[in-house]
Amino acid sequence: MGNIVFELILIIPIGLLSISLHEFSHGLASHTMGDPTPEMNGRLTLNPISHIDPVGLLVLLLTRRIGWAKPVPINPRYYSNPRRDVRLVSFAGPASNLALAVVFAVLLNLLAVITGQPLNLLMYGFAGDTARLIFQVFFIGVQLNIVLAVFNLLPVPPLDGSKILKSFLPSSFDKYFYQLEGPVGMIIIIILIYTGVLWAVIGPIIRFLTNLLFIM
Repeated sequence: MGNIVFELILIIPIGLLSISLHEFSHGLASHTMGDPTPEMNGRLTLNPISHIDPVGLLVLLLTRRIGWAKPVPINPRYYSNPRRDVRLVSFAGPASNLALAVVFAVLLNLLAVITGQPLNLLMYGFAGDTARLIFQVFFIGVQLNIVLAVFNLLPVPPLDGSKILKSFLPSSFDKYFYQLEGPVGMIIIIILIYTGVLWAVIGPIIRFLTNLLFIM
């Protein structure tokens, strides 16, 4: 129980930063495409209060890895090439999480160099309690952001992956994606999480990316 509470204390600020950066990146990408909607709705900010979705935050606390924020409102009518630009805007969120994971991984590897201890020893506190605490912060930062990136790239509405997939398909397929938007899509996602199907699908990808970053 103590370990879970300790992990939650670390996850909350890292999680809020990660999901806020994710949504900010969507908004900034859309803004760059000429869309004033994110700025008009106060979403061009890293302030988590502007982005928090209560259900997404609750799922983050329960799973300690997966969560989401309120989607940033966009208006593709401002885009010069709507289907292409929606794809880029949608990918901006997961890309920001991957970039943040790389930053945390670099910090982890620097920690190993500074302490003179390999990462597997830092995990168990052989370099001291302070080094282990710093390790835990960076490690959670890597894992959480990799999970958020991979999770959001799943082609299930309303996740970013569904918008990316939709942008490659003929417009006649749009109606099927719209039918899964909102509560139906979220119910599917929650069922996938709690039946273990989701982890079976994305787990190998997450482990591969995590191992890749740890040998940088």
